[in-house]
Amino acid sequence: MKKRRLRARWLFLLLLAPALLVIATTAMLVIYIVNADSLKSAVKDLPDTWTEVQLPEENIPLYKEAAEIYGIPWQLLAAHHRIETKFSTMDPLLSPVGAEGHMQFMPCTFVGWSHPTCSDLGAGEIPEEDKTDPDVIAHYGGYGVDGDGDGIADPYNLVDALHSAAHYLSDNGAADGDLDGAIFEYNRSEKYVKDILHYYHLYEQEYVSE
Repeated sequence: MKKRRLRARWLFLLLLAPALLVIATTAMLVIYIVNADSLKSAVKDLPDTWTEVQLPEENIPLYKEAAEIYGIPWQLLAAHHRIETKFSTMDPLLSPVGAEGHMQFMPCTFVGWSHPTCSDLGAGEIPEEDKTDPDVIAHYGGYGVDGDGDGIADPYNLVDALHSAAHYLSDNGAADGDLDGAIFEYNRSEKYVKDILHYYHLYEQEYVSE
């Protein structure tokens, strides 16, 4: 009799084991899904390029010089540089839609939207020699600036690119304190505005005495 009861118990356990395994697996899957959703919720408000890259100390004088000329916070310029090309570490410095250089200017924004080839996203069909000519840029009302005074306004030259970005941000409200509006004009995305402000405030805190 005892042997029969023992066999019955073992049989019961053998039959119960798969059911317990299914229950445990289901529970683990539910926990994983819940945690994954929680992680997504926590991460969704972070910048798209949220992996930290140290701000190059040697760039700070360049940010300050351009920002002072155009009356904007230098940390704003640094934040744009961080988001646009991760401090120029992006290779190449050319986006799939045609934005060029350290601060990712569309050619038509850099040279001027009144250029006859400019439309749509602003890639244009501007001759290379005209893209960097300050006289051509002045004629078409672009934002390109010859920041280092060498007679060329080049989006692939860091000083020129920073002065050009400062010029753009200043003209679009940053010099008057409308940072949100200026950032939005630079790239018309609320997410972009949030990303830039994330780094702007971060650099404000880190370099409070600068």
